[in-house]
Formats: sequence, C-alpha cells, structure tokens
Amino acid sequence: MWFWLSLIALLCWSGSDLFSKIGCQSETDKYSHLKMVTAVGVVMGLHAAYEIFIGGTQVTWEIIWTYLPVSLLYISSMAMGYIGLRYIELSISSPICNSSGALVAVLCLITGTLDESITGAMRWMVIGAVALVCIGVVGLGIVESREDDELRKKRQECSNYKYAKSWLALCLPVAYCLLDAAGTFADSLVLRTLNEDSANCAYELTFLAAAVICFIYVVIIKKDKLVFKAEAPKYAGALFETAGQFAYIFALSDTAHVAISAPIISAYCVASVVWSRIFLKEKLSLKHYLMIALVVAGIVILGVYDG
Repeated sequence: MWFWLSLIALLCWSGSDLFSKIGCQSETDKYSHLKMVTAVGVVMGLHAAYEIFIGGTQVTWEIIWTYLPVSLLYISSMAMGYIGLRYIELSISSPICNSSGALVAVLCLITGTLDESITGAMRWMVIGAVALVCIGVVGLGIVESREDDELRKKRQECSNYKYAKSWLALCLPVAYCLLDAAGTFADSLVLRTLNEDSANCAYELTFLAAAVICFIYVVIIKKDKLVFKAEAPKYAGALFETAGQFAYIFALSDTAHVAISAPIISAYCVASVVWSRIFLKEKLSLKHYLMIALVVAGIVILGVYDG
C-alpha cells in the first residue's frame, strides 16, 4: 500500500504544480496569485474545520499565535511561488522550489542541529546531495541568463506562453525556496513544544485568514471579478495539494518502507517537468535539463536521508 500512496502523493503534488501554473499564468489577470492564495486558503480552512469538529484536534489562540511566524513563512513562500509561475516555465520553477530541503540541511549543518545519528559516509552523502542541488540551481540561473535570445525564441515557438529573459523571474522561485526552508527549519524548532496536528490546523486557519484578506482586497476593494472558468484550475491545484498531503502522511507512516517512499515522493518535480512538457508545451534546452537533473538527483538523495 505504501508504494501506491507514494505514487498518489507524487501525482497529486505534481498535479498541484500543473494546475497552479495554469491558474496563475494569465498575462491579463494581475491578481491571479492572490486568487490562488484565496483558493488554497479556502480548501485548507475546510480541512481544518473537519479536523477540529470531526477529528477532535485541539486548537487554541495560544497555539495559533505560537505557530504564527512559521505559518507566515510558509504562506509567504507559496505566494512568491504563485507570482513566479506568471513569469517562468514550470519546468524551471518546480525543481528550484523543491530544493528547499537542501537549504534546510545547510541550516542544520551550520547550526549543529543535524541529526546526530547522521555520521560518516551518510553525512558526506547529505553534503554531496546539497552540493548537487546548489550547483543545479546556480547552473539554471547561469543557463537562463546566458541563453541567446534567438535560441530562446526558437525553443518557445511551440509553447503556450512565451517568457522573456529576466532575473526577477528566476528570483521568485528562489525566494520561495529560501522562505520555505526558513519555515521548515523554524517548524522543527517550534514543534518541540506543540502537537503536530494542532500546529497544522493553526497553519491552515492562518492560511484561511490570508485567503479572506486577499478576497476582500481583490473582490471588494479592487472590484475584480471571479470567473469560474479562470478560478477552476486554482481550486483544482488546491485540492491536489491537500490530497497529496494526505497521501504523503499515510505513505510515510509505513516506517518499514519509508526509506523507499520518501525519495519517490521527493521526486515529484520530475513529474511536474513531464506535465509541463505535455500539457503546457514547454521545451527547454539540453543545458536546462542537465541542470534540472542535478537538482533532482540531489533531492532524491536527500529523500533517502530523510527516510
């Protein structure tokens, strides 16, 4: 069962990437990222309500305030990721965003909080994986910046959308990566004093509050309309994100196979690259794919370490 749950998590999270990209890539909708935050917040709010009223999870204002800094880091990172989806190929964005685990490992190494059981060859494997991810991400930036404009235009001829060369476009998924890594690191510290289920509900309720604020700003203050056809992919992405989280938790609960399931799930960005090629008609250069391969290899190795 663990294998199928791992595949479901991989497919759901890569599906969330795809639908989030479709929902945020409109060139005419300047509030698409805020609408995406609203969609995710609504779905998370419904899940929190289920956990509290049916699952019996305890949530207090004290828990919400204690976990608030972590929640804000996660929400900010996702918002940055949604903005970035408007300006860069999903094939590039997803591997960079999914590299946050490498930064967490770096933070743990710097602060001396890396699991003490990780020693010898295993420690060097973690360092090597982090190096692969860092080289791949930096390499993607170099390839993007040095690519000839005519070559870029030629490879994007069949794509649904055209993207100009821009450091800002690359900085947005990097910002996601940094904020998500900071959130994960802070999470590991705060969860020493909080119940994980309560903390997760606190996060989802905070996301719901962010959704309400975004809705008020976009619909009431800016008087921008919500069109079902345009909003449907956003809610599909939010549902896939939540379903993936469910599958992820249950897959890793099978501790006998976690060393295999973790790297399978962590490689979901590979599926995101495949979906972007099939459905969005994105086509990258060989150098792009080589750098992405380095990132994915590092992520999978870290997934083995996580297991």
